[in-house]
Amino acid sequence: MKTSMRKVVISTDQAPAPSGAYTQALVAGPLVFVSGQIPLDAQGRMVQGDILDQTVQVINNIKAILAAADCSLKDVVKTTVYLADMADFPEFNRVYAEFFPTHPPARTAIQAAALPRGVSIEMDAIAVRKG
Repeated sequence: MKTSMRKVVISTDQAPAPSGAYTQALVAGPLVFVSGQIPLDAQGRMVQGDILDQTVQVINNIKAILAAADCSLKDVVKTTVYLADMADFPEFNRVYAEFFPTHPPARTAIQAAALPRGVSIEMDAIAVRKG
């Protein structure tokens, strides 16, 4: 028996538009897969500032995309974080913990040799939709 899972594209103008061949997010079954977000505002402008400012923007982008899929940060079960410099990890982690104060999602955090547009952080997420 062959079953196919339908993919649903999620898109919002409350987060930056994709700058390449990808979607902001895809829903497959109960899961929402949010593409990697960098610190661009909804108009596609780079957010200036340190790792704190960049982390806030990235998580706010993810939050906006999740909202378009009828989800919230509370529905996130996994994140992957790419940092340009692991020395930024303590400050990143402090801000991250403010967005995920209880029962934070599973997470992988690695240092990447380079990130798009020379940013300090990129992050993707997987969430589970209710019902």
